[in-house]
Amino acid sequence: MDEAGMDEAGTRTSVDRIENPWGGRTPYDRHRSWPPRVDAHLEAGVAPDQVQRWVRAASILHSDGDAMDVAVVDGRMVGVRGRADDRVNRGRLGPKDLFGWQANASEDRLTRPLVREGGRLAECDRDTAMDRIVTRSRELLKERGPGSIGFYTSGQLYLEEYYTLAVLARAGIGTNHLDGNTRLCTATAGEALKESFGCDGQPGCYDDFDHADVVALFGHNIAETQPVQWMRLLDRLEGGDPPRLICVDPRPTRVARRATVHLAPRAGTNVALLNALLHEIIRTDRVDHDYVAAHTVGFEELASRVEECTPQWAAGVCDVPAASIGEAAEILGDADRLVSTVLQGVYQSHQATAAAVQVNNLHLIRGMLGRPGAGVLQMNGQPTAQNTRECGADGDLPGFRNWQNDAHVADLAKVWNVEPETIPHYAPPTHAMQIFRYAEQGSIRMLWISGTNPAVSLPELSRIRSILRQERLFVVVQDLFRTETAQLADVVLPAATWGEKTGVSTNADRTVHLSDKAVEPPGEARPDLDVFLDYAARMDFRDKDGGPLITWHDPESAFEAWKRCSAGRPCDYTGITYAKLREAGGVQWPCDERAPDGTPRLYTDGISWAHPDVCESYGKDLETGAPDDPVEYRSLNPDGKAVIRAAAYLPPHETPDVEHPFQLTTGRTLYHFHTRTKTGRAPQLNAAAPDVWVEASVSDAAALGLEEGDLVEVGTLRGAVRGRLRVTGIRPGLLFVPFHYGYWDTASGDGPSAGTPGRAANETTVTDWDPASKQPLFKTAAASLRLVERAHGRHAPAPTTTASAPARADAAPPTVGGATALATETAGTSPGAGGRDIR
Repeated sequence: MDEAGMDEAGTRTSVDRIENPWGGRTPYDRHRSWPPRVDAHLEAGVAPDQVQRWVRAASILHSDGDAMDVAVVDGRMVGVRGRADDRVNRGRLGPKDLFGWQANASEDRLTRPLVREGGRLAECDRDTAMDRIVTRSRELLKERGPGSIGFYTSGQLYLEEYYTLAVLARAGIGTNHLDGNTRLCTATAGEALKESFGCDGQPGCYDDFDHADVVALFGHNIAETQPVQWMRLLDRLEGGDPPRLICVDPRPTRVARRATVHLAPRAGTNVALLNALLHEIIRTDRVDHDYVAAHTVGFEELASRVEECTPQWAAGVCDVPAASIGEAAEILGDADRLVSTVLQGVYQSHQATAAAVQVNNLHLIRGMLGRPGAGVLQMNGQPTAQNTRECGADGDLPGFRNWQNDAHVADLAKVWNVEPETIPHYAPPTHAMQIFRYAEQGSIRMLWISGTNPAVSLPELSRIRSILRQERLFVVVQDLFRTETAQLADVVLPAATWGEKTGVSTNADRTVHLSDKAVEPPGEARPDLDVFLDYAARMDFRDKDGGPLITWHDPESAFEAWKRCSAGRPCDYTGITYAKLREAGGVQWPCDERAPDGTPRLYTDGISWAHPDVCESYGKDLETGAPDDPVEYRSLNPDGKAVIRAAAYLPPHETPDVEHPFQLTTGRTLYHFHTRTKTGRAPQLNAAAPDVWVEASVSDAAALGLEEGDLVEVGTLRGAVRGRLRVTGIRPGLLFVPFHYGYWDTASGDGPSAGTPGRAANETTVTDWDPASKQPLFKTAAASLRLVERAHGRHAPAPTTTASAPARADAAPPTVGGATALATETAGTSPGAGGRDIR
């Protein structure tokens, strides 16, 4: 059986979910509940009644948190189905959910540890690998101190694993150098929320889509990054009283095609566009003055800053029509209930935090917070990015504690039973880009990389490879496959993944799900939690009384320990248990005695966590990134209101010139996740987008005499990438390259030789980051484009179902999957734990 779905009437449907990624429609009216539709996929030859167990889980291939059950036969994963009773997806699954699980059984999974011998990686036993790690750790601690060891983790592990890593790194080793690859995707989300509300945590929730009359998506291609929530919006658009959509994106995404207003600004000009929208809303007095007075500070500075930012001015900066800016401002200003979402088109671009904060400002001056249909979602890009931030594995202290607040550090020290000075807080926790710079300079001599692939995902890859290849740097990689990064490691530890271990994940709207272990991991692969616990035991980390620093031993006891750390903090988990998650499904934090069933929306009664005594951050200068002084913050915001922070537009650091006349932006496609370590091994997903491509506009292609399928080279000051050309409706002057493609499935394995054009988009991107969030910039490089070879009948390996669709419908063969869908459940049923099997 293949992917399955049922419509609202319970009619059996059959859909190719590669050709039609979002499935059929179940329209519903505003203020009504989203009807369920259960999607499923079983491997060929397995009938529904042959499934022996259904095991509860949630998606690991995007940040939506889609709830599903894993089908097990004879100890093997054989498929998945959505859960109709879950609040996040109501039974729906996207293509990566439906097909991505197949990667677990890939023949090239790592099953034994590897150590470098004579310049080559060789298999060994676990004790040998761990002994090398522990020996090097002890040598460095003795010779150079805790600052010589750094950790770089993921947005795809589980909460229990991040928390354990945070404790052993910050209180065991005593290093300040711990960050996640969430720095590349969600750092700006967390920073923007702290700047405006004093604390991380999404104000809104996905249910707000059911009530909004206007949905504004800023740099957020939701159709490809959160496909299930796009299904929700599509169903709203087909129902009564549909919302109007505002889309800010330079590419012709599916969202743009359905938008009431589509604004396609020049890359790096988001702040100018947002300041113009704010200018118009303030000029026409569409401001909720009562809300502003009661719940905010800083409105006067914003009004003064944007006074001259007219639509006409922004049109010149952004290259979008002034009339369209005015129309969008009118729609935003007249909205009864407004939902805004933000993602990488803002976060990975110039002035990232400043732009994201202006979206928060839009909601603050309109009073659009804390009620159904009125909220902002500073989205995440990865499935457990929220957990990385909560647990202190992404540039903050656990529990959203403030590193500048001695009382917060003392409280954390009490939880861990260590002295406060044990926890580094002399400076901000080190961000990923600085960690790699320290490794480059030689102060970091050991770097432990877990669940991520920086040799493809970080900017300026030739530099990253040179850092990881240094003989003085001891590199540990913990992963599923022999990735490009693992190829450069000194020790490689095989890891278990989703479906092979138990743990909690929290999605982009604060919904906590439990994923139970369904099958055994292959060979000697172990859960990341077990690896971290083993390391902590071998290092013999102790608390101030001489007892073990880490007292838990399995996922559930680790979760209970985390609950104690979260108690009384904004992300309070104390009302959640494994048993509750198995029974109730997704629960939104905070969940405690006051909110035993969870909290759908934050700030329903004003701003809760911005007071100087409790806030997670005192804020930063949006232009320089310099942390604000606690005294300054207390003077600005003594009562703990939301802070309206203004920002002036500044031009991007790198702009086109004669030799590099284009701007280059990189991004995702619907069918892949990050560096394809999983999705590239799922046949349906890989066939839908098998190789890198380059997108250019119709006018730019014509001016250069280029056609669909031509092999072209994109060059920047850092390097070059080659791929087949897709001519699309992208804005003129802009090139797009997907960032998923590396070298693990090529002859080289780890990257091109020096000076050779590569396949990975990040061969071309710049080592630069946002001053406030420290998130790298992947959207504003200056680039050239040249012909390498004519198409000769070849087509770009780009999907035709997505934003990469060709400008001419007949220019390329359609993307199809060849596998049809069958219906599996009557609408309204609940196939959760104990639910009936698919028939």
